[in-house]
Amino acid sequence: MWSTCTALVFALVAASSFTPAYVLELCQNISPECHSDHNTASNSQSSSHTVKSKWTLNASSLMHDLNQFRVSCKKLLEALPIDKVDGNFVRTVKNCIFSKSIPTPLKGPLRLTAASKDVIEGILDLDASVTRSGDFLHYASGGRLLPGSVPLAHRYGGHQFGYWAGQLGDGRAHFLGQYSNKKGEVWELQLKGSGKTPYSRSGDGRAVIRSSVREFLCSEAMHFLGVPTSRAASLIVSEEPVLRDQFYNGNVKAERGAVVLRLAKSWFRIGSLEILSQSGEINLLRKLLNFVIDEHFPFINPDNPEKYLVFFSTVVNETAHLIAQWMSVGFAHAVAVLTTGVCNTDNFSLLSITIDYGPFGFMESYNPNFIPNTSDDEGRYSIGAQANVGLLNLEKLLVALIPVLTQTQQKQAKIILKGYANIYQMRVHQIFKAKLGLLGEDEDDNDLIAFLLKVMEDTESDFTMTFRELSEVSAKQLLNKNFTQMWALDDLSHHKHFSDWLNKYLFRLSRQQDDSDLDRQHRMKSKSNYVNPRYVLRNWMAESAIRKAERNDFSEVELLHHILSSPFVTQETAEEAGYAARPPQWASRLKVSCSS
Repeated sequence: MWSTCTALVFALVAASSFTPAYVLELCQNISPECHSDHNTASNSQSSSHTVKSKWTLNASSLMHDLNQFRVSCKKLLEALPIDKVDGNFVRTVKNCIFSKSIPTPLKGPLRLTAASKDVIEGILDLDASVTRSGDFLHYASGGRLLPGSVPLAHRYGGHQFGYWAGQLGDGRAHFLGQYSNKKGEVWELQLKGSGKTPYSRSGDGRAVIRSSVREFLCSEAMHFLGVPTSRAASLIVSEEPVLRDQFYNGNVKAERGAVVLRLAKSWFRIGSLEILSQSGEINLLRKLLNFVIDEHFPFINPDNPEKYLVFFSTVVNETAHLIAQWMSVGFAHAVAVLTTGVCNTDNFSLLSITIDYGPFGFMESYNPNFIPNTSDDEGRYSIGAQANVGLLNLEKLLVALIPVLTQTQQKQAKIILKGYANIYQMRVHQIFKAKLGLLGEDEDDNDLIAFLLKVMEDTESDFTMTFRELSEVSAKQLLNKNFTQMWALDDLSHHKHFSDWLNKYLFRLSRQQDDSDLDRQHRMKSKSNYVNPRYVLRNWMAESAIRKAERNDFSEVELLHHILSSPFVTQETAEEAGYAARPPQWASRLKVSCSS
Protein backbone atom coordinates (compact mmCIF):
# COMPACT_ATOMS: atom_id res chain seq x y z
CA MET A 1 0.00 0.00 0.00
CA TRP A 2 2.85 2.39 0.69
CA SER A 3 4.06 2.32 -2.90
CA THR A 4 1.19 4.68 -3.65
CA CYS A 5 2.76 7.28 -1.38
CA THR A 6 5.55 8.23 -3.78
CA ALA A 7 3.98 11.56 -4.64
CA LEU A 8 2.93 12.40 -1.10
CA VAL A 9 6.03 14.41 -0.34
CA PHE A 10 5.02 16.73 -3.13
CA ALA A 11 1.38 16.63 -2.10
CA LEU A 12 2.60 19.06 0.52
CA VAL A 13 2.09 21.56 -2.24
CA ALA A 14 -0.51 19.87 -4.41
CA ALA A 15 2.20 19.50 -7.01
CA SER A 16 0.25 16.89 -8.90
CA SER A 17 -1.61 19.73 -10.59
CA PHE A 18 1.60 20.90 -12.27
CA THR A 19 2.85 19.89 -15.69
CA PRO A 20 6.65 19.86 -15.38
CA ALA A 21 8.32 20.61 -18.69
CA TYR A 22 11.47 22.60 -18.12
CA VAL A 23 14.08 22.56 -15.39
CA LEU A 24 16.66 25.22 -14.67
CA GLU A 25 20.10 24.12 -13.55
CA LEU A 26 19.97 23.17 -9.89
CA CYS A 27 22.66 23.40 -7.29
CA GLN A 28 22.92 20.08 -5.48
CA ASN A 29 23.90 21.66 -2.17
CA ILE A 30 21.06 22.38 0.24
CA SER A 31 22.90 25.25 1.94
CA PRO A 32 21.55 28.78 1.35
CA GLU A 33 24.98 29.79 0.07
CA CYS A 34 24.18 27.63 -2.95
CA HIS A 35 22.09 30.44 -4.41
CA SER A 36 23.94 33.48 -3.11
CA ASP A 37 25.23 34.38 -6.57
CA HIS A 38 21.95 35.99 -7.49
CA ASN A 39 19.83 35.86 -4.35
CA THR A 40 20.64 39.18 -2.79
CA ALA A 41 18.50 38.56 0.25
CA SER A 42 19.60 38.08 3.80
CA ASN A 43 21.75 35.29 2.50
CA SER A 44 23.64 32.78 4.58
CA GLN A 45 23.73 32.29 8.27
CA SER A 46 27.39 31.42 8.07
CA SER A 47 28.15 34.79 6.55
CA SER A 48 26.27 36.44 9.41
CA HIS A 49 28.46 34.63 11.91
CA THR A 50 31.52 35.81 10.00
CA VAL A 51 30.20 39.34 10.23
CA LYS A 52 29.45 39.01 13.90
CA SER A 53 32.92 37.78 14.78
CA LYS A 54 34.48 40.42 12.56
CA TRP A 55 32.72 43.22 14.37
CA THR A 56 33.47 41.68 17.72
CA LEU A 57 37.14 41.82 16.85
CA ASN A 58 36.92 45.30 15.37
CA ALA A 59 34.52 47.00 17.76
CA SER A 60 36.49 50.22 17.45
CA SER A 61 35.40 50.49 13.82
CA LEU A 62 31.74 50.75 14.84
CA MET A 63 30.06 54.13 15.02
CA HIS A 64 29.24 55.32 18.53
CA ASP A 65 27.61 58.55 17.41
CA LEU A 66 24.41 58.51 15.33
CA ASN A 67 25.41 61.88 13.86
CA GLN A 68 28.02 59.94 11.87
CA PHE A 69 25.38 57.66 10.37
CA ARG A 70 24.00 58.69 6.99
CA VAL A 71 21.61 57.19 4.48
CA SER A 72 21.11 58.20 0.87
CA CYS A 73 18.12 58.37 -1.42
CA LYS A 74 20.11 59.80 -4.31
CA LYS A 75 20.24 56.67 -6.47
CA LEU A 76 16.49 56.06 -6.31
CA LEU A 77 15.57 59.71 -6.74
CA GLU A 78 17.81 60.10 -9.79
CA ALA A 79 16.75 56.84 -11.46
CA LEU A 80 13.02 56.68 -10.78
CA PRO A 81 10.21 59.27 -11.00
CA ILE A 82 8.57 60.64 -7.88
CA ASP A 83 4.92 61.62 -7.43
CA LYS A 84 4.50 65.29 -8.34
CA VAL A 85 1.83 65.73 -5.67
CA ASP A 86 3.02 66.28 -2.10
CA GLY A 87 1.26 65.31 1.10
CA ASN A 88 0.16 62.20 2.97
CA PHE A 89 -3.49 62.43 1.93
CA VAL A 90 -4.92 59.31 0.25
CA ARG A 91 -5.15 59.50 -3.53
CA THR A 92 -4.75 57.57 -6.77
CA VAL A 93 -1.15 57.96 -7.91
CA LYS A 94 0.06 57.74 -11.50
CA ASN A 95 3.34 57.78 -13.46
CA CYS A 96 5.74 57.30 -10.58
CA ILE A 97 7.38 54.69 -8.37
CA PHE A 98 7.41 56.58 -5.07
CA SER A 99 5.59 59.39 -3.30
CA LYS A 100 7.30 61.63 -0.80
CA SER A 101 5.75 61.01 2.60
CA ILE A 102 6.80 62.23 6.03
CA PRO A 103 6.46 59.76 8.94
CA THR A 104 4.04 60.69 11.70
CA PRO A 105 5.82 60.52 15.07
CA LEU A 106 4.42 58.16 17.69
CA LYS A 107 2.73 59.92 20.58
CA GLY A 108 3.52 59.55 24.23
CA PRO A 109 6.61 58.14 25.95
CA LEU A 110 8.66 55.91 23.67
CA ARG A 111 10.36 52.71 24.73
CA LEU A 112 12.91 50.57 22.89
CA THR A 113 11.74 47.05 23.67
CA ALA A 114 13.96 44.99 21.37
CA ALA A 115 17.01 45.47 19.17
CA SER A 116 19.01 43.08 17.03
CA LYS A 117 22.70 43.44 17.75
CA ASP A 118 23.41 41.33 14.68
CA VAL A 119 21.69 43.94 12.52
CA ILE A 120 22.82 47.03 14.42
CA GLU A 121 26.49 46.07 14.43
CA GLY A 122 26.80 43.56 11.59
CA ILE A 123 24.81 45.49 8.98
CA LEU A 124 24.49 49.11 10.13
CA ASP A 125 28.06 49.45 11.52
CA LEU A 126 26.68 50.98 14.73
CA ASP A 127 27.81 50.13 18.21
CA ALA A 128 24.89 48.55 20.04
CA SER A 129 25.19 51.21 22.74
CA VAL A 130 23.64 53.80 20.39
CA THR A 131 20.28 52.06 20.75
CA ARG A 132 20.14 53.31 24.34
CA SER A 133 20.19 56.94 23.23
CA GLY A 134 17.26 59.27 22.86
CA ASP A 135 18.37 60.03 19.32
CA PHE A 136 17.95 56.41 18.32
CA LEU A 137 14.44 56.32 19.77
CA HIS A 138 13.41 59.22 17.58
CA TYR A 139 15.21 58.10 14.42
CA ALA A 140 13.86 54.54 14.66
CA SER A 141 10.27 55.58 15.37
CA GLY A 142 9.78 58.29 12.77
CA GLY A 143 10.10 61.28 15.08
CA ARG A 144 13.30 62.52 13.45
CA LEU A 145 14.81 61.94 10.02
CA LEU A 146 18.21 60.35 9.58
CA PRO A 147 20.83 62.53 7.88
CA GLY A 148 20.40 62.13 4.13
CA SER A 149 16.88 60.74 4.37
CA VAL A 150 14.10 61.69 1.96
CA PRO A 151 11.26 59.51 3.24
CA LEU A 152 9.27 57.77 0.52
CA ALA A 153 6.24 55.53 0.21
CA HIS A 154 6.32 52.98 -2.60
CA ARG A 155 3.50 52.69 -5.14
CA TYR A 156 2.57 49.14 -6.06
CA GLY A 157 -0.52 47.05 -6.77
CA GLY A 158 -1.30 43.39 -6.46
CA HIS A 159 -3.50 40.38 -6.88
CA GLN A 160 -5.15 39.32 -3.62
CA PHE A 161 -6.99 36.01 -3.37
CA GLY A 162 -6.46 35.70 -7.14
CA TYR A 163 -8.14 39.02 -8.05
CA TRP A 164 -6.60 42.31 -9.10
CA ALA A 165 -6.86 44.68 -6.14
CA GLY A 166 -5.66 47.82 -7.90
CA GLN A 167 -3.41 50.36 -6.23
CA LEU A 168 -2.12 49.23 -2.85
CA GLY A 169 1.31 50.58 -1.88
CA ASP A 170 3.07 51.32 1.39
CA GLY A 171 0.09 52.22 3.53
CA ARG A 172 1.99 52.41 6.80
CA ALA A 173 5.64 52.09 5.85
CA HIS A 174 8.24 54.72 5.04
CA PHE A 175 11.45 54.13 3.10
CA LEU A 176 14.18 56.13 4.85
CA GLY A 177 17.09 55.60 2.49
CA GLN A 178 19.89 53.25 1.50
CA TYR A 179 22.85 52.52 3.74
CA SER A 180 26.14 51.29 2.27
CA ASN A 181 28.01 49.42 4.97
CA LYS A 182 31.70 48.66 5.39
CA LYS A 183 31.34 45.31 3.66
CA GLY A 184 30.09 47.01 0.52
CA GLU A 185 26.48 45.89 1.02
CA VAL A 186 23.60 48.26 0.30
CA TRP A 187 20.56 47.93 2.55
CA GLU A 188 17.26 49.79 2.37
CA LEU A 189 15.91 51.04 5.71
CA GLN A 190 12.19 51.21 6.26
CA LEU A 191 9.88 52.03 9.15
CA LYS A 192 6.68 50.03 9.55
CA GLY A 193 3.82 51.57 11.54
CA SER A 194 5.10 55.10 11.01
CA GLY A 195 1.88 56.79 9.92
CA LYS A 196 -0.30 57.53 6.94
CA THR A 197 0.88 57.76 3.34
CA PRO A 198 -0.94 58.37 0.03
CA TYR A 199 -1.47 54.60 -0.05
CA SER A 200 -3.11 54.16 3.36
CA ARG A 201 -6.61 53.79 1.90
CA SER A 202 -8.91 53.50 4.94
CA GLY A 203 -6.09 52.63 7.34
CA ASP A 204 -4.53 54.77 10.04
CA GLY A 205 -0.92 54.06 9.09
CA ARG A 206 -0.15 52.47 12.45
CA ALA A 207 0.89 49.03 13.66
CA VAL A 208 0.21 47.60 17.11
CA ILE A 209 2.39 45.76 19.60
CA ARG A 210 1.23 42.22 18.80
CA SER A 211 1.91 42.40 15.06
CA SER A 212 5.15 44.31 15.54
CA VAL A 213 6.50 41.79 18.05
CA ARG A 214 5.71 39.01 15.60
CA GLU A 215 7.45 40.76 12.70
CA PHE A 216 10.54 41.60 14.74
CA LEU A 217 10.93 38.10 16.15
CA CYS A 218 10.08 36.17 13.00
CA SER A 219 12.21 38.07 10.52
CA GLU A 220 15.23 37.60 12.77
CA ALA A 221 14.34 33.97 13.50
CA MET A 222 14.00 33.19 9.79
CA HIS A 223 17.44 34.66 9.11
CA PHE A 224 19.04 32.35 11.64
CA LEU A 225 17.11 29.41 10.22
CA GLY A 226 18.89 30.15 6.94
CA VAL A 227 15.77 31.35 5.11
CA PRO A 228 16.18 34.46 2.91
CA THR A 229 14.34 37.28 4.67
CA SER A 230 14.13 40.95 5.47
CA ARG A 231 15.74 41.88 8.79
CA ALA A 232 14.55 43.80 11.85
CA ALA A 233 16.79 46.25 13.67
CA SER A 234 14.53 47.48 16.45
CA LEU A 235 11.07 47.55 17.98
CA ILE A 236 9.81 50.73 19.62
CA VAL A 237 6.47 50.99 21.40
CA SER A 238 4.48 53.95 22.63
CA GLU A 239 1.42 54.80 24.67
CA GLU A 240 -0.43 56.03 21.58
CA PRO A 241 -3.84 54.32 21.38
CA VAL A 242 -4.57 52.51 18.12
CA LEU A 243 -8.06 51.14 17.52
CA ARG A 244 -8.26 47.60 16.15
CA ASP A 245 -10.97 44.99 15.60
CA GLN A 246 -8.62 42.04 15.94
CA PHE A 247 -10.95 39.30 14.72
CA TYR A 248 -13.32 41.45 12.65
CA ASN A 249 -16.22 40.61 14.92
CA GLY A 250 -17.18 44.14 15.94
CA ASN A 251 -15.10 44.07 19.12
CA VAL A 252 -13.00 47.19 18.59
CA LYS A 253 -10.50 47.97 21.32
CA ALA A 254 -7.60 50.33 21.87
CA GLU A 255 -4.15 48.83 21.55
CA ARG A 256 -0.77 50.55 21.65
CA GLY A 257 1.17 51.71 18.61
CA ALA A 258 4.58 50.36 17.70
CA VAL A 259 7.18 50.85 14.96
CA VAL A 260 9.67 48.34 13.56
CA LEU A 261 12.84 49.53 11.86
CA ARG A 262 13.41 46.88 9.19
CA LEU A 263 15.89 46.34 6.39
CA ALA A 264 16.09 44.55 3.06
CA LYS A 265 18.35 44.69 0.03
CA SER A 266 15.22 45.79 -1.82
CA TRP A 267 11.52 46.16 -1.06
CA PHE A 268 10.42 45.82 -4.69
CA ARG A 269 7.85 43.10 -5.21
CA ILE A 270 5.83 41.56 -8.07
CA GLY A 271 3.13 44.19 -7.49
CA SER A 272 5.72 46.91 -8.17
CA LEU A 273 5.74 45.80 -11.80
CA GLU A 274 2.07 44.89 -12.01
CA ILE A 275 0.78 48.38 -11.22
CA LEU A 276 2.81 49.81 -14.11
CA SER A 277 1.75 47.14 -16.57
CA GLN A 278 -1.91 47.37 -15.53
CA SER A 279 -1.84 51.16 -15.85
CA GLY A 280 -0.23 51.08 -19.29
CA GLU A 281 2.92 52.84 -18.03
CA ILE A 282 5.18 50.66 -20.16
CA ASN A 283 8.15 53.02 -20.43
CA LEU A 284 8.18 53.27 -16.65
CA LEU A 285 7.87 49.48 -16.42
CA ARG A 286 11.05 49.17 -18.51
CA LYS A 287 12.79 51.79 -16.42
CA LEU A 288 12.00 50.02 -13.15
CA LEU A 289 12.94 46.62 -14.58
CA ASN A 290 16.27 47.99 -15.80
CA PHE A 291 16.93 49.54 -12.41
CA VAL A 292 16.12 46.32 -10.53
CA ILE A 293 18.26 44.24 -12.89
CA ASP A 294 21.21 46.64 -12.73
CA GLU A 295 21.11 46.88 -8.94
CA HIS A 296 20.19 43.36 -7.87
CA PHE A 297 20.90 40.97 -10.75
CA PRO A 298 24.44 41.98 -11.73
CA PHE A 299 25.05 38.72 -13.61
CA ILE A 300 22.46 39.81 -16.23
CA ASN A 301 24.08 41.80 -19.03
CA PRO A 302 22.12 45.06 -19.36
CA ASP A 303 22.72 44.98 -23.13
CA ASN A 304 21.38 41.45 -23.51
CA PRO A 305 18.14 41.54 -25.55
CA GLU A 306 17.03 38.53 -23.50
CA LYS A 307 17.60 40.25 -20.15
CA TYR A 308 13.93 40.39 -19.14
CA LEU A 309 13.57 36.70 -19.91
CA VAL A 310 16.68 35.87 -17.87
CA PHE A 311 15.29 38.00 -15.05
CA PHE A 312 11.99 36.11 -15.13
CA SER A 313 13.78 32.76 -15.22
CA THR A 314 15.82 33.75 -12.16
CA VAL A 315 12.77 34.87 -10.19
CA VAL A 316 10.99 31.60 -11.03
CA ASN A 317 13.98 29.59 -9.86
CA GLU A 318 14.55 31.53 -6.66
CA THR A 319 10.86 31.64 -5.74
CA ALA A 320 10.72 27.85 -5.99
CA HIS A 321 13.76 27.61 -3.73
CA LEU A 322 12.36 30.08 -1.21
CA ILE A 323 9.04 28.27 -0.82
CA ALA A 324 10.87 24.96 -0.48
CA GLN A 325 12.83 26.51 2.38
CA TRP A 326 9.58 27.68 3.99
CA MET A 327 8.30 24.12 3.79
CA SER A 328 11.51 22.70 5.26
CA VAL A 329 10.89 24.50 8.56
CA GLY A 330 7.10 24.19 8.50
CA PHE A 331 6.55 27.89 7.86
CA ALA A 332 3.20 29.07 6.48
CA HIS A 333 3.26 32.63 5.18
CA ALA A 334 -0.51 33.09 5.26
CA VAL A 335 -2.43 35.84 3.54
CA ALA A 336 -3.96 38.93 5.06
CA VAL A 337 -7.03 40.61 3.70
CA LEU A 338 -8.43 44.12 3.45
CA THR A 339 -5.34 46.08 4.37
CA THR A 340 -2.38 43.99 3.27
CA GLY A 341 -1.34 40.67 1.84
CA VAL A 342 1.38 38.12 2.27
CA CYS A 343 1.10 35.28 -0.23
CA ASN A 344 -0.34 37.83 -2.66
CA THR A 345 1.65 39.44 -5.46
CA ASP A 346 1.92 42.69 -3.52
CA ASN A 347 4.04 40.87 -0.93
CA PHE A 348 6.07 38.49 -3.09
CA SER A 349 9.59 39.87 -3.33
CA LEU A 350 11.32 40.19 -6.69
CA LEU A 351 14.50 39.17 -4.86
CA SER A 352 12.82 36.03 -3.48
CA ILE A 353 13.16 36.94 0.17
CA THR A 354 10.49 36.66 2.85
CA ILE A 355 8.92 40.07 3.49
CA ASP A 356 5.92 41.64 5.21
CA TYR A 357 5.27 39.24 8.06
CA GLY A 358 1.55 39.10 8.73
CA PRO A 359 -0.55 36.18 10.01
CA PHE A 360 2.21 33.60 9.55
CA GLY A 361 2.63 30.43 11.55
CA PHE A 362 5.03 27.55 12.12
CA MET A 363 3.26 24.23 11.84
CA GLU A 364 3.17 22.11 14.98
CA SER A 365 1.40 18.79 14.34
CA TYR A 366 2.18 17.84 10.78
CA ASN A 367 -0.81 18.75 8.64
CA PRO A 368 -0.48 19.77 4.97
CA ASN A 369 -3.73 21.73 5.39
CA PHE A 370 -2.37 23.85 8.26
CA ILE A 371 -3.69 27.44 8.08
CA PRO A 372 -2.55 29.99 10.68
CA ASN A 373 -4.87 32.75 9.46
CA THR A 374 -8.48 33.16 10.58
CA SER A 375 -9.35 35.12 7.43
CA ASP A 376 -8.43 32.35 4.99
CA ASP A 377 -11.64 30.33 5.11
CA GLU A 378 -11.00 28.55 1.80
CA GLY A 379 -7.53 27.32 2.71
CA ARG A 380 -6.01 29.05 -0.31
CA TYR A 381 -2.91 29.81 1.71
CA SER A 382 -2.55 26.62 3.73
CA ILE A 383 0.99 25.35 4.09
CA GLY A 384 0.24 22.66 1.54
CA ALA A 385 -0.89 25.21 -1.05
CA GLN A 386 2.04 27.60 -0.85
CA ALA A 387 3.92 26.29 -3.87
CA ASN A 388 0.78 26.57 -5.99
CA VAL A 389 0.30 30.13 -4.73
CA GLY A 390 3.90 30.82 -5.76
CA LEU A 391 3.09 29.53 -9.25
CA LEU A 392 -0.02 31.71 -9.48
CA ASN A 393 1.98 34.76 -8.45
CA LEU A 394 4.66 33.99 -11.03
CA GLU A 395 1.94 33.71 -13.66
CA LYS A 396 0.87 37.24 -12.71
CA LEU A 397 4.47 38.38 -12.97
CA LEU A 398 4.64 36.98 -16.50
CA VAL A 399 1.44 38.82 -17.41
CA ALA A 400 3.03 42.05 -16.13
CA LEU A 401 6.13 41.43 -18.27
CA ILE A 402 4.26 40.69 -21.51
CA PRO A 403 4.47 44.32 -22.78
CA VAL A 404 8.30 44.16 -22.72
CA LEU A 405 8.68 40.64 -24.14
CA THR A 406 8.63 39.63 -27.79
CA GLN A 407 6.24 36.93 -28.95
CA THR A 408 9.10 34.43 -28.98
CA GLN A 409 10.18 35.45 -25.48
CA GLN A 410 6.62 35.09 -24.21
CA LYS A 411 6.55 31.49 -25.44
CA GLN A 412 9.92 30.83 -23.82
CA ALA A 413 8.73 32.38 -20.57
CA LYS A 414 5.74 30.02 -20.49
CA ILE A 415 8.10 27.06 -20.88
CA ILE A 416 10.24 28.41 -18.05
CA LEU A 417 7.17 28.73 -15.85
CA LYS A 418 6.26 25.11 -16.50
CA GLY A 419 9.62 24.17 -15.05
CA TYR A 420 8.73 25.73 -11.70
CA ALA A 421 7.22 22.50 -10.35
CA ASN A 422 10.30 20.45 -11.17
CA ILE A 423 12.58 23.01 -9.54
CA TYR A 424 10.43 23.06 -6.44
CA GLN A 425 10.12 19.28 -6.25
CA MET A 426 13.84 18.75 -6.65
CA ARG A 427 14.59 21.30 -3.95
CA VAL A 428 12.07 19.76 -1.54
CA HIS A 429 13.55 16.35 -2.30
CA GLN A 430 17.06 17.61 -1.53
CA ILE A 431 15.98 19.28 1.70
CA PHE A 432 13.98 16.36 3.08
CA LYS A 433 16.78 13.96 2.25
CA ALA A 434 19.07 16.19 4.30
CA LYS A 435 16.51 16.32 7.11
CA LEU A 436 16.72 12.51 7.25
CA GLY A 437 20.50 12.41 6.93
CA LEU A 438 20.41 10.58 3.59
CA LEU A 439 23.49 10.62 1.37
CA GLY A 440 23.72 9.80 -2.30
CA GLU A 441 20.83 8.84 -4.52
CA ASP A 442 18.39 5.98 -4.08
CA GLU A 443 15.33 5.39 -6.22
CA ASP A 444 13.28 4.61 -3.11
CA ASP A 445 14.05 7.88 -1.30
CA ASN A 446 10.81 9.53 -2.46
CA ASP A 447 8.83 6.62 -1.02
CA LEU A 448 10.76 6.77 2.24
CA ILE A 449 10.10 10.49 2.69
CA ALA A 450 6.46 10.23 1.67
CA PHE A 451 5.94 7.24 3.96
CA LEU A 452 7.26 9.21 6.94
CA LEU A 453 5.10 12.25 6.17
CA LYS A 454 2.02 10.05 5.93
CA VAL A 455 2.78 8.46 9.30
CA MET A 456 3.37 11.94 10.76
CA GLU A 457 0.07 13.16 9.37
CA ASP A 458 -1.88 10.17 10.71
CA THR A 459 -0.34 10.46 14.19
CA GLU A 460 -0.37 14.29 14.19
CA SER A 461 3.29 14.17 15.13
CA ASP A 462 5.11 17.43 15.69
CA PHE A 463 6.86 18.57 12.51
CA THR A 464 9.86 20.33 14.03
CA MET A 465 10.59 17.91 16.86
CA THR A 466 10.07 14.71 14.86
CA PHE A 467 12.92 15.62 12.54
CA ARG A 468 15.00 17.09 15.35
CA GLU A 469 14.67 13.99 17.50
CA LEU A 470 15.55 11.81 14.52
CA SER A 471 18.76 13.82 14.36
CA GLU A 472 19.46 13.28 18.07
CA VAL A 473 18.54 9.61 18.42
CA SER A 474 21.15 6.92 17.77
CA ALA A 475 20.63 4.07 15.35
CA LYS A 476 20.66 1.68 18.32
CA GLN A 477 17.90 3.66 20.04
CA LEU A 478 15.90 3.61 16.82
CA LEU A 479 16.35 -0.13 16.47
CA ASN A 480 15.23 -0.69 20.05
CA LYS A 481 12.52 1.98 19.79
CA ASN A 482 13.95 3.58 22.89
CA PHE A 483 12.34 7.00 22.80
CA THR A 484 12.65 8.02 26.44
CA GLN A 485 12.30 11.80 26.69
CA MET A 486 11.61 11.97 22.95
CA TRP A 487 7.94 12.82 22.90
CA ALA A 488 7.60 13.44 19.17
CA LEU A 489 9.15 10.12 18.17
CA ASP A 490 7.07 8.40 20.83
CA ASP A 491 3.93 9.83 19.20
CA LEU A 492 5.15 8.68 15.80
CA SER A 493 5.89 5.17 17.04
CA HIS A 494 2.22 4.53 17.83
CA HIS A 495 1.35 4.23 14.14
CA LYS A 496 0.72 0.68 13.02
CA HIS A 497 3.14 1.09 10.11
CA PHE A 498 5.89 2.86 12.04
CA SER A 499 8.00 -0.30 12.25
CA ASP A 500 7.73 -0.75 8.50
CA TRP A 501 8.99 2.76 7.91
CA LEU A 502 11.71 2.43 10.54
CA ASN A 503 13.08 -0.76 8.99
CA LYS A 504 13.25 0.92 5.58
CA TYR A 505 14.99 3.95 7.09
CA LEU A 506 17.57 1.95 9.03
CA PHE A 507 18.28 -0.18 5.98
CA ARG A 508 18.79 2.95 3.87
CA LEU A 509 21.19 4.38 6.47
CA SER A 510 23.14 1.11 6.69
CA ARG A 511 24.00 1.29 2.99
CA GLN A 512 25.66 4.71 3.28
CA GLN A 513 29.38 4.15 2.88
CA ASP A 514 31.89 5.86 5.15
CA ASP A 515 29.11 7.36 7.23
CA SER A 516 29.05 6.77 10.97
CA ASP A 517 26.03 7.20 13.18
CA LEU A 518 27.69 10.18 14.86
CA ASP A 519 28.38 11.75 11.48
CA ARG A 520 24.71 11.34 10.57
CA GLN A 521 23.53 12.89 13.80
CA HIS A 522 25.90 15.81 13.48
CA ARG A 523 24.93 16.39 9.86
CA MET A 524 21.22 16.36 10.65
CA LYS A 525 21.32 18.86 13.49
CA SER A 526 24.32 21.01 12.60
CA LYS A 527 23.67 24.73 12.37
CA SER A 528 25.80 24.82 9.22
CA ASN A 529 23.33 22.64 7.31
CA TYR A 530 20.11 24.51 8.20
CA VAL A 531 17.87 21.45 8.25
CA ASN A 532 16.57 20.44 11.69
CA PRO A 533 16.21 23.28 14.19
CA ARG A 534 15.24 22.57 17.77
CA TYR A 535 13.43 25.87 18.16
CA VAL A 536 11.09 27.80 15.86
CA LEU A 537 8.76 30.69 16.62
CA ARG A 538 5.63 28.71 17.34
CA ASN A 539 2.46 30.76 17.57
CA TRP A 540 1.97 29.92 21.23
CA MET A 541 5.46 31.18 22.05
CA ALA A 542 4.85 34.44 20.21
CA GLU A 543 1.45 34.77 21.85
CA SER A 544 2.92 34.25 25.31
CA ALA A 545 5.49 36.98 24.65
CA ILE A 546 2.83 39.31 23.24
CA ARG A 547 0.52 38.93 26.23
CA LYS A 548 3.39 39.90 28.53
CA ALA A 549 4.46 42.73 26.24
CA GLU A 550 0.99 44.21 26.31
CA ARG A 551 1.46 44.41 30.09
CA ASN A 552 4.83 46.16 29.58
CA ASP A 553 6.85 43.01 30.27
CA PHE A 554 9.15 42.46 27.31
CA SER A 555 11.32 39.84 28.97
CA GLU A 556 9.99 36.99 26.85
CA VAL A 557 10.44 39.00 23.65
CA GLU A 558 14.08 39.38 24.62
CA LEU A 559 14.37 35.72 25.60
CA LEU A 560 12.86 34.49 22.33
CA HIS A 561 15.05 36.81 20.30
CA HIS A 562 18.12 35.41 22.03
CA ILE A 563 17.10 31.75 21.71
CA LEU A 564 15.95 31.98 18.10
CA SER A 565 19.31 33.46 17.14
CA SER A 566 20.75 29.95 17.70
CA PRO A 567 17.86 27.65 16.74
CA PHE A 568 20.03 24.60 16.06
CA VAL A 569 21.79 24.66 19.44
CA THR A 570 20.21 23.11 22.54
CA GLN A 571 19.91 25.86 25.15
CA GLU A 572 19.19 25.42 28.83
CA THR A 573 16.98 28.52 29.09
CA ALA A 574 14.93 27.36 26.13
CA GLU A 575 14.46 23.92 27.61
CA GLU A 576 13.37 25.43 30.93
CA ALA A 577 10.85 27.59 29.09
CA GLY A 578 9.42 24.51 27.36
CA TYR A 579 10.22 25.70 23.83
CA ALA A 580 11.13 22.16 22.73
CA ALA A 581 8.46 20.45 24.82
CA ARG A 582 5.01 19.35 23.79
CA PRO A 583 2.99 22.53 23.07
CA PRO A 584 0.42 23.49 25.70
CA GLN A 585 -3.16 22.47 25.06
CA TRP A 586 -4.28 26.05 24.46
CA ALA A 587 -1.82 26.34 21.54
CA SER A 588 -4.08 24.31 19.26
CA ARG A 589 -6.86 26.86 19.67
CA LEU A 590 -4.76 29.83 18.58
CA LYS A 591 -5.58 31.61 15.34
CA VAL A 592 -3.72 34.59 13.96
CA SER A 593 -5.66 37.58 12.68
CA CYS A 594 -4.89 39.87 9.76
CA SER A 595 -5.67 42.86 11.95
CA SER A 596 -2.40 44.51 12.85
